[in-house]
Amino acid sequence: MSNHLHIVCLDVPWPADYGGVIDMMNRIRALNRHGVKVHLHYFSYNERGIPKELNIFCESVNVYKRRKKTECLSLSLPYIVSSRINRELTEQLNKDDHPILLEGLHCTGILPFLENKERKICVRMHNNEEIYYKELARATSDLFKKLYYTTESRLIKKYVPTLPRNLMLACVSEADIRFFKDQGFKDAFLLPTYPSWQEVSSLEGMGTHCLFHGNLSVAENEEAALWLLNKVFNKVRVPFIIAGKDPGRPLQKAASLCQHTCLIGNPSDSEINDLVQKAHINVLPNFNKNITGIRLKLLHSLFSGRHCVTTPAMVSGTGLEGACHIGNNSNAIASIISQLYYKPFDEDEIRFRKALVEKSFNNDLNTCELVQRLW
Repeated sequence: MSNHLHIVCLDVPWPADYGGVIDMMNRIRALNRHGVKVHLHYFSYNERGIPKELNIFCESVNVYKRRKKTECLSLSLPYIVSSRINRELTEQLNKDDHPILLEGLHCTGILPFLENKERKICVRMHNNEEIYYKELARATSDLFKKLYYTTESRLIKKYVPTLPRNLMLACVSEADIRFFKDQGFKDAFLLPTYPSWQEVSSLEGMGTHCLFHGNLSVAENEEAALWLLNKVFNKVRVPFIIAGKDPGRPLQKAASLCQHTCLIGNPSDSEINDLVQKAHINVLPNFNKNITGIRLKLLHSLFSGRHCVTTPAMVSGTGLEGACHIGNNSNAIASIISQLYYKPFDEDEIRFRKALVEKSFNNDLNTCELVQRLW
Protein backbone atom coordinates (compact mmCIF):
# COMPACT_ATOMS: atom_id res chain seq x y z
CA MET A 1 0.00 0.00 0.00
CA SER A 2 1.42 3.36 -1.03
CA ASN A 3 1.92 6.24 1.39
CA HIS A 4 0.12 9.41 0.36
CA LEU A 5 1.27 12.82 1.60
CA HIS A 6 -0.15 16.31 1.18
CA ILE A 7 2.57 18.96 0.87
CA VAL A 8 1.52 22.61 1.12
CA CYS A 9 4.21 24.96 -0.22
CA LEU A 10 4.37 28.69 0.43
CA ASP A 11 5.51 29.26 -3.18
CA VAL A 12 5.73 27.25 -6.38
CA PRO A 13 8.76 24.97 -5.89
CA TRP A 14 9.87 25.12 -9.52
CA PRO A 15 12.15 26.51 -10.86
CA ALA A 16 14.29 25.88 -7.78
CA ASP A 17 16.22 29.15 -7.89
CA TYR A 18 16.43 30.31 -4.27
CA GLY A 19 17.22 28.70 -0.92
CA GLY A 20 13.76 27.88 0.42
CA VAL A 21 12.49 26.59 -2.92
CA ILE A 22 15.61 24.45 -3.45
CA ASP A 23 14.99 22.84 -0.05
CA MET A 24 11.32 22.18 -0.88
CA MET A 25 11.88 20.83 -4.39
CA ASN A 26 14.70 18.48 -3.39
CA ARG A 27 12.47 17.10 -0.61
CA ILE A 28 9.66 16.44 -3.11
CA ARG A 29 12.13 14.63 -5.36
CA ALA A 30 13.45 12.54 -2.45
CA LEU A 31 9.96 11.58 -1.25
CA ASN A 32 9.09 10.55 -4.80
CA ARG A 33 12.19 8.31 -4.90
CA HIS A 34 10.99 6.68 -1.67
CA GLY A 35 7.65 5.79 -3.26
CA VAL A 36 5.57 8.45 -1.50
CA LYS A 37 2.59 9.68 -3.51
CA VAL A 38 2.88 13.46 -3.18
CA HIS A 39 -0.23 15.61 -3.47
CA LEU A 40 1.21 19.08 -3.94
CA HIS A 41 -0.59 22.29 -3.04
CA TYR A 42 1.10 25.64 -3.54
CA PHE A 43 0.42 29.36 -3.73
CA SER A 44 1.14 31.00 -7.07
CA TYR A 45 2.47 34.55 -7.03
CA ASN A 46 5.55 36.48 -8.20
CA GLU A 47 4.60 35.43 -11.75
CA ARG A 48 6.33 32.06 -11.34
CA GLY A 49 3.62 30.28 -13.31
CA ILE A 50 2.44 26.65 -13.29
CA PRO A 51 5.39 24.47 -14.35
CA LYS A 52 4.67 21.10 -15.97
CA GLU A 53 7.85 19.61 -14.44
CA LEU A 54 6.08 19.17 -11.09
CA ASN A 55 3.87 16.43 -12.57
CA ILE A 56 6.96 14.21 -12.87
CA PHE A 57 7.31 14.01 -9.09
CA CYS A 58 3.74 14.56 -7.84
CA GLU A 59 0.58 12.47 -7.92
CA SER A 60 -1.50 15.65 -8.12
CA VAL A 61 -0.83 19.40 -8.25
CA ASN A 62 -3.22 22.04 -6.92
CA VAL A 63 -2.62 25.78 -7.26
CA TYR A 64 -4.11 28.59 -5.16
CA LYS A 65 -3.86 32.36 -5.33
CA ARG A 66 -2.18 34.18 -2.48
CA ARG A 67 -4.37 36.99 -1.20
CA LYS A 68 -3.26 40.62 -1.44
CA LYS A 69 -2.64 42.78 1.63
CA THR A 70 -5.89 44.69 1.09
CA GLU A 71 -7.85 41.41 1.17
CA CYS A 72 -6.53 40.05 4.47
CA LEU A 73 -5.52 42.89 6.76
CA SER A 74 -5.21 41.57 10.31
CA LEU A 75 -4.05 42.97 13.63
CA SER A 76 -3.33 39.49 14.98
CA LEU A 77 -2.05 37.42 12.05
CA PRO A 78 1.20 38.02 10.14
CA TYR A 79 0.61 38.76 6.46
CA ILE A 80 2.74 35.76 5.46
CA VAL A 81 0.12 33.60 7.25
CA SER A 82 -3.18 35.42 6.62
CA SER A 83 -2.52 35.70 2.88
CA ARG A 84 -2.36 31.89 2.61
CA ILE A 85 -5.59 30.97 4.40
CA ASN A 86 -7.65 29.45 1.61
CA ARG A 87 -11.04 27.71 1.85
CA GLU A 88 -10.53 25.72 -1.35
CA LEU A 89 -7.26 24.35 0.07
CA THR A 90 -8.83 23.27 3.37
CA GLU A 91 -11.71 21.60 1.52
CA GLN A 92 -9.21 19.58 -0.52
CA LEU A 93 -7.26 18.56 2.59
CA ASN A 94 -10.42 17.54 4.48
CA LYS A 95 -11.35 14.99 1.79
CA ASP A 96 -8.98 12.42 3.36
CA ASP A 97 -6.78 11.84 6.39
CA HIS A 98 -3.35 11.58 4.74
CA PRO A 99 -0.49 13.22 6.68
CA ILE A 100 0.31 16.84 5.83
CA LEU A 101 3.68 18.55 5.46
CA LEU A 102 3.32 22.33 5.71
CA GLU A 103 6.31 24.04 4.12
CA GLY A 104 6.89 27.02 6.37
CA LEU A 105 5.10 28.83 9.18
CA HIS A 106 3.46 30.72 6.29
CA CYS A 107 1.10 27.79 5.62
CA THR A 108 -0.12 27.17 9.20
CA GLY A 109 -3.12 29.51 9.05
CA ILE A 110 -5.26 26.64 7.74
CA LEU A 111 -4.77 24.50 10.89
CA PRO A 112 -7.98 25.61 12.69
CA PHE A 113 -10.00 24.62 9.61
CA LEU A 114 -8.77 21.00 9.42
CA GLU A 115 -11.47 18.66 10.73
CA ASN A 116 -9.38 15.68 11.92
CA LYS A 117 -7.51 16.94 14.98
CA GLU A 118 -5.63 13.60 15.31
CA ARG A 119 -4.11 13.85 11.84
CA LYS A 120 -0.31 13.78 11.57
CA ILE A 121 0.93 17.24 10.62
CA CYS A 122 4.54 18.35 10.28
CA VAL A 123 5.63 21.95 9.74
CA ARG A 124 8.95 22.57 8.00
CA MET A 125 10.46 25.54 9.83
CA HIS A 126 12.88 26.95 7.25
CA ASN A 127 14.08 29.28 10.01
CA ASN A 128 12.74 31.20 13.00
CA GLU A 129 10.61 33.70 11.08
CA GLU A 130 10.42 36.17 13.98
CA ILE A 131 14.22 36.51 13.94
CA TYR A 132 14.39 36.35 10.14
CA TYR A 133 12.05 39.33 9.71
CA LYS A 134 13.76 41.24 12.51
CA GLU A 135 17.06 40.84 10.63
CA LEU A 136 15.46 41.90 7.33
CA ALA A 137 14.28 45.07 9.06
CA ARG A 138 17.77 45.73 10.41
CA ALA A 139 19.48 45.20 7.05
CA THR A 140 17.23 47.31 4.81
CA SER A 141 17.49 51.09 4.42
CA ASP A 142 14.02 51.34 2.83
CA LEU A 143 11.75 52.87 5.51
CA PHE A 144 8.55 51.26 4.17
CA LYS A 145 10.18 47.81 4.10
CA LYS A 146 11.68 48.38 7.55
CA LEU A 147 8.22 49.13 8.96
CA TYR A 148 6.67 46.09 7.23
CA TYR A 149 9.41 43.69 8.37
CA THR A 150 9.30 45.00 11.95
CA THR A 151 5.50 44.63 12.08
CA GLU A 152 5.66 41.09 10.67
CA SER A 153 8.31 40.11 13.23
CA ARG A 154 6.12 41.36 16.10
CA LEU A 155 3.00 39.62 14.77
CA ILE A 156 4.92 36.37 14.26
CA LYS A 157 6.17 36.55 17.85
CA LYS A 158 2.55 36.72 19.05
CA TYR A 159 1.30 34.12 16.56
CA VAL A 160 3.71 31.21 17.15
CA PRO A 161 2.51 30.53 20.76
CA THR A 162 -1.06 30.07 19.44
CA LEU A 163 -0.08 27.00 17.36
CA PRO A 164 -1.00 23.51 18.65
CA ARG A 165 1.81 22.16 20.83
CA ASN A 166 1.48 18.64 19.36
CA LEU A 167 2.71 19.77 15.93
CA MET A 168 5.87 18.16 14.61
CA LEU A 169 8.34 20.91 13.73
CA ALA A 170 11.12 19.95 11.29
CA CYS A 171 13.91 22.46 11.99
CA VAL A 172 17.10 23.11 10.02
CA SER A 173 19.43 23.85 12.96
CA GLU A 174 19.98 22.94 16.60
CA ALA A 175 19.53 26.60 17.56
CA ASP A 176 16.05 26.63 16.04
CA ILE A 177 15.16 23.36 17.81
CA ARG A 178 16.14 24.85 21.17
CA PHE A 179 14.05 27.95 20.48
CA PHE A 180 10.88 26.03 19.62
CA LYS A 181 11.28 23.51 22.44
CA ASP A 182 11.55 26.44 24.84
CA GLN A 183 8.21 27.59 23.36
CA GLY A 184 6.66 24.24 24.35
CA PHE A 185 6.89 22.36 21.03
CA LYS A 186 8.26 19.04 22.31
CA ASP A 187 8.20 17.42 18.85
CA ALA A 188 10.70 19.83 17.31
CA PHE A 189 13.41 17.78 15.58
CA LEU A 190 16.34 18.23 13.21
CA LEU A 191 15.70 17.78 9.50
CA PRO A 192 18.75 19.25 7.74
CA THR A 193 18.22 21.36 4.65
CA TYR A 194 18.08 19.48 1.33
CA PRO A 195 20.94 20.72 -0.86
CA SER A 196 21.30 19.91 -4.55
CA TRP A 197 24.85 18.70 -3.87
CA GLN A 198 25.23 15.24 -2.36
CA GLU A 199 28.96 14.59 -2.88
CA VAL A 200 31.92 16.86 -2.21
CA SER A 201 33.44 17.85 -5.56
CA SER A 202 36.02 20.39 -4.33
CA LEU A 203 39.20 20.57 -6.40
CA GLU A 204 42.70 20.37 -4.98
CA GLY A 205 45.35 22.99 -5.65
CA MET A 206 44.98 26.66 -6.52
CA GLY A 207 41.95 28.59 -7.71
CA THR A 208 41.83 31.84 -9.66
CA HIS A 209 39.82 34.31 -7.57
CA CYS A 210 37.90 35.15 -4.40
CA LEU A 211 34.12 34.90 -4.69
CA PHE A 212 31.04 36.21 -2.92
CA HIS A 213 27.73 34.90 -4.27
CA GLY A 214 24.07 35.18 -3.31
CA ASN A 215 20.78 36.80 -4.23
CA LEU A 216 21.98 40.40 -4.43
CA SER A 217 18.44 41.81 -4.28
CA VAL A 218 18.22 40.59 -0.66
CA ALA A 219 19.32 43.29 1.79
CA GLU A 220 21.63 41.11 3.88
CA ASN A 221 23.52 39.94 0.76
CA GLU A 222 23.89 43.45 -0.64
CA GLU A 223 25.10 44.57 2.80
CA ALA A 224 27.71 41.78 2.85
CA ALA A 225 28.94 42.51 -0.69
CA LEU A 226 29.31 46.25 -0.01
CA TRP A 227 31.11 45.52 3.25
CA LEU A 228 33.59 43.27 1.44
CA LEU A 229 34.24 45.95 -1.19
CA ASN A 230 34.64 48.81 1.26
CA LYS A 231 36.23 47.11 4.27
CA VAL A 232 38.13 44.02 3.05
CA PHE A 233 39.12 44.14 -0.61
CA ASN A 234 40.35 47.70 -0.27
CA LYS A 235 43.08 46.11 1.88
CA VAL A 236 43.64 42.87 -0.08
CA ARG A 237 44.42 43.43 -3.77
CA VAL A 238 43.47 40.06 -5.26
CA PRO A 239 40.92 39.20 -7.97
CA PHE A 240 37.43 39.42 -6.45
CA ILE A 241 34.16 38.38 -8.09
CA ILE A 242 30.67 39.21 -6.82
CA ALA A 243 27.96 37.13 -8.50
CA GLY A 244 24.23 36.91 -7.98
CA LYS A 245 20.68 37.83 -8.83
CA ASP A 246 19.57 41.43 -9.49
CA PRO A 247 22.41 43.58 -8.11
CA GLY A 248 21.24 47.10 -7.19
CA ARG A 249 22.75 50.39 -8.35
CA PRO A 250 24.75 51.08 -5.14
CA LEU A 251 26.52 47.74 -5.52
CA GLN A 252 27.09 48.21 -9.25
CA LYS A 253 28.64 51.61 -8.63
CA ALA A 254 30.85 50.40 -5.76
CA ALA A 255 32.10 47.43 -7.79
CA SER A 256 32.92 49.62 -10.80
CA LEU A 257 35.27 51.70 -8.63
CA CYS A 258 37.40 48.66 -7.67
CA GLN A 259 39.82 47.75 -10.47
CA HIS A 260 40.36 44.18 -9.24
CA THR A 261 36.61 43.47 -8.80
CA CYS A 262 34.14 41.99 -11.29
CA LEU A 263 30.36 42.03 -10.74
CA ILE A 264 28.36 39.33 -12.54
CA GLY A 265 24.61 39.90 -12.48
CA ASN A 266 22.08 37.09 -12.90
CA PRO A 267 24.48 34.24 -13.70
CA SER A 268 23.03 30.87 -14.71
CA ASP A 269 23.22 27.89 -12.34
CA SER A 270 26.09 26.42 -14.36
CA GLU A 271 27.97 29.74 -14.24
CA ILE A 272 27.57 29.97 -10.45
CA ASN A 273 28.74 26.36 -10.04
CA ASP A 274 31.77 27.11 -12.21
CA LEU A 275 32.62 30.26 -10.24
CA VAL A 276 32.32 28.46 -6.88
CA GLN A 277 34.47 25.54 -7.99
CA LYS A 278 37.18 27.64 -9.63
CA ALA A 279 37.42 30.12 -6.74
CA HIS A 280 40.41 29.79 -4.44
CA ILE A 281 38.45 31.37 -1.59
CA ASN A 282 34.69 31.63 -1.14
CA VAL A 283 34.09 34.62 1.14
CA LEU A 284 30.68 34.59 2.87
CA PRO A 285 30.26 37.14 5.67
CA ASN A 286 26.98 37.52 7.54
CA PHE A 287 26.08 40.26 10.00
CA ASN A 288 22.86 39.01 11.56
CA LYS A 289 22.83 39.68 15.29
CA ASN A 290 20.33 36.88 15.82
CA ILE A 291 21.05 33.49 14.27
CA THR A 292 18.46 31.31 12.55
CA GLY A 293 18.40 28.72 9.77
CA ILE A 294 21.29 27.82 7.49
CA ARG A 295 22.44 29.40 4.22
CA LEU A 296 22.55 27.15 1.16
CA LYS A 297 25.38 29.22 -0.32
CA LEU A 298 27.53 28.05 2.61
CA LEU A 299 26.77 24.42 1.78
CA HIS A 300 27.41 25.12 -1.91
CA SER A 301 30.86 26.45 -1.03
CA LEU A 302 31.66 23.48 1.22
CA PHE A 303 30.45 20.85 -1.26
CA SER A 304 32.01 22.43 -4.36
CA GLY A 305 34.58 25.07 -3.42
CA ARG A 306 38.04 25.33 -1.91
CA HIS A 307 38.80 27.53 1.12
CA CYS A 308 35.76 29.09 2.81
CA VAL A 309 36.11 32.30 4.86
CA THR A 310 33.21 33.64 6.89
CA THR A 311 32.06 35.41 10.05
CA PRO A 312 30.69 33.74 13.22
CA ALA A 313 27.04 34.52 12.40
CA MET A 314 27.15 32.45 9.20
CA VAL A 315 28.19 29.20 10.90
CA SER A 316 26.98 29.50 14.50
CA GLY A 317 24.98 26.42 15.48
CA THR A 318 25.42 24.69 12.11
CA GLY A 319 28.16 22.24 13.08
CA LEU A 320 30.14 23.44 10.05
CA GLU A 321 32.54 25.70 11.93
CA GLY A 322 35.45 23.26 11.53
CA ALA A 323 35.36 23.49 7.73
CA CYS A 324 35.57 27.30 7.65
CA HIS A 325 38.10 30.02 8.44
CA ILE A 326 36.29 32.48 10.70
CA GLY A 327 37.07 36.16 11.25
CA ASN A 328 35.27 38.54 13.61
CA ASN A 329 35.94 41.78 11.72
CA SER A 330 37.22 43.21 8.44
CA ASN A 331 40.87 43.21 9.50
CA ALA A 332 40.67 39.55 10.53
CA ILE A 333 38.94 38.56 7.27
CA ALA A 334 41.53 40.48 5.21
CA SER A 335 44.37 38.80 7.10
CA ILE A 336 42.89 35.31 6.59
CA ILE A 337 42.42 35.95 2.86
CA SER A 338 46.03 37.16 2.55
CA GLN A 339 47.29 33.96 4.19
CA LEU A 340 45.04 31.55 2.28
CA TYR A 341 45.36 33.06 -1.19
CA TYR A 342 48.73 31.39 -1.77
CA LYS A 343 47.94 28.19 0.15
CA PRO A 344 46.90 25.20 -2.01
CA PHE A 345 43.70 23.39 -1.04
CA ASP A 346 44.74 19.82 -0.23
CA GLU A 347 43.37 16.29 -0.07
CA ASP A 348 43.17 16.25 3.75
CA GLU A 349 40.75 19.18 3.71
CA ILE A 350 38.58 17.43 1.11
CA ARG A 351 38.46 14.26 3.24
CA PHE A 352 37.46 16.31 6.29
CA ARG A 353 34.63 17.96 4.36
CA LYS A 354 33.35 14.63 3.06
CA ALA A 355 33.12 13.30 6.61
CA LEU A 356 31.42 16.48 7.81
CA VAL A 357 28.73 17.15 5.20
CA GLU A 358 28.03 14.09 3.06
CA LYS A 359 26.19 12.12 5.78
CA SER A 360 24.56 15.04 7.60
CA PHE A 361 23.06 16.47 4.41
CA ASN A 362 22.22 13.18 2.68
CA ASN A 363 18.73 13.79 1.29
CA ASP A 364 17.76 10.11 1.12
CA LEU A 365 18.84 9.33 4.70
CA ASN A 366 17.02 12.38 6.03
CA THR A 367 13.91 11.49 4.03
CA CYS A 368 13.89 8.04 5.66
CA GLU A 369 13.64 9.73 9.07
CA LEU A 370 10.87 12.05 7.88
CA VAL A 371 8.89 9.11 6.48
CA GLN A 372 9.22 7.24 9.80
CA ARG A 373 7.78 10.23 11.65
CA LEU A 374 4.86 10.69 9.26
CA TRP A 375 3.71 7.04 9.20
